Amino acid sequence: DGRPKWDNKFQYILSCIGFAVGLGNVWRFPYLCQIHGGGAFLIPYFIALLFEGIPLLHLELALGQCLRKGSIGVWNTISPYLGGVGVGSWMVSVLVSLYYNTVLTWVMWYFINSFQEPLPWSVCPLNENKTGLNEECYESTAVNYFWYRKTLNITPDVTESGTLQWWLILCLATCWAIVYLCTIRGIETTGKAIYVTAIFPYLVLTIFLIHGLTLPGATDGLAYLFTPNLNTLKNPRVWLDAATQIFFSLSLAFGGLIAFSSYNPPKNDCEKDAVTVAIVNSMTSLYASIPVFSVLGFKATTGYWDCLDRNIISIINEFDLPEESIMRQNYTTWISFLNSSYPEKIAGLKLKSCDLQEFLDQSVSGTGLAFIIFTQAIILMPGSQAWAILFFIMLFSLGLSSMFGNIEGVFTPLLELQIISKSIPKELISGIICLICFLIALCFTLGSGSYWIDIFDSYAGSLPLLVIAFFEVIGVAYVYKIKRFSEDVKWMTGRKPNLYWQITWRFISPLLLLIVFVAFVTLQIQKPPSYAAWNPKYEGFPMKEEKVYPPWVLAICVLLAVLPCAFVPLVGLFHLIK
Repeated sequence: DGRPKWDNKFQYILSCIGFAVGLGNVWRFPYLCQIHGGGAFLIPYFIALLFEGIPLLHLELALGQCLRKGSIGVWNTISPYLGGVGVGSWMVSVLVSLYYNTVLTWVMWYFINSFQEPLPWSVCPLNENKTGLNEECYESTAVNYFWYRKTLNITPDVTESGTLQWWLILCLATCWAIVYLCTIRGIETTGKAIYVTAIFPYLVLTIFLIHGLTLPGATDGLAYLFTPNLNTLKNPRVWLDAATQIFFSLSLAFGGLIAFSSYNPPKNDCEKDAVTVAIVNSMTSLYASIPVFSVLGFKATTGYWDCLDRNIISIINEFDLPEESIMRQNYTTWISFLNSSYPEKIAGLKLKSCDLQEFLDQSVSGTGLAFIIFTQAIILMPGSQAWAILFFIMLFSLGLSSMFGNIEGVFTPLLELQIISKSIPKELISGIICLICFLIALCFTLGSGSYWIDIFDSYAGSLPLLVIAFFEVIGVAYVYKIKRFSEDVKWMTGRKPNLYWQITWRFISPLLLLIVFVAFVTLQIQKPPSYAAWNPKYEGFPMKEEKVYPPWVLAICVLLAVLPCAFVPLVGLFHLIK
């Protein structure tokens, strides 16, 4: 059949790994470990991997390989009533591609700015009439100012859209052009690009790992990350976060994995592939946590030392002590001595209480980790420019290889649906897809764009995936029937799926998905969805103020969450009526 093929097995495995390993492994997983009791989080994480992640991954890879079609084709083949499952995952891939590439736009903007000396987020710019520093920057920090004002040019509220930022439009166009060039002929071109985009991040992570471990405070950061606090396991939120993290981290239910495996030879061990991809993905998350937390430990330690040094200077000046009489090492002894001897004088100094733990507790995930915390830490490193360049190239490659999978999940079903006539060349179709996506994504370059990205991420990229995956497992186990599916797998791999696969597919995975879905919805309903609006005057960490979404924005949130899911019953109904 005229279906394109992978050049070799390694290229296919790399593509699956590149799709699964994305920005979340670097900026979501370490954060979840940090807020959910360090090493203890690994317990629910690996349980979820075993009973939900791996079985679903095997299911998707086996389906694509057996039926040799994209998501929509696969579900139509299994049963026309289940066609909506494929349409739903196609829709999610479209919505996620829209905002995911905008995150890469920000990465690109930082990458371009990394070539300046000094780094533009390390110093506050002067104000209009060059008499002092820019006031907004001075009130917050140079790093915050560069992110919120010079990158996003953020509006104070989601309802104020602001203007399009030309620098973001240029970067967005470049990002879509790069995605287009890499996906121009589907896997024939992504297969070549994947060697760079999937392998390069590991190289950079390793360089950061070696460098990170030599920084002062790295051990404090790692101790903070891995010290298990088993009490957190009583909190259902921890289990929910573990289950959803596994799920999104493996890129399940997007249709990208089905598309990738459909280009395999039919006789191929998809069981081994699934286990390999899942293990590499989880190991990457753990591996990435080490450089991330050694850098966070370094940043906390530097902050703690600065705090001590400011106090020491105040004390030395107040008591006319000789320089260097008080050091960081003997600070506590001095403080207790002076507190007992001169309590009024010390109270009058209004010294800050310096606590390393407080600096370590400042937990941030997502863009806050990459564009604020990490950039701040990079400034403190010798040779900061080189580190910034490396860091942002790494984020870019991580995101780009995930974009390949997203686009494949959009592209493969479209080619197969025969909506588009065979005479139109592939290059043109992928060009049109990228162009349309670019035009829609322009709304994310508005001043309120980052608020909308959060909305897309929280609603389009979460709930629908759980619903789709649930119907995938139910569809295979109870519509297609496990017995028949097992025969197919036996024909492809040469052995029948053992008891573990049988039980997880039939009972455990669908049940887990149902529980996670109910918990997810319950949590959403309990607390009204709020968002953090940027306010430089707001005291506290980070400089944000909680606001509640207005009704029309909430309506869009619900729409994004419900629209992809709605295809599942709608297509079924359509076939019933027909």
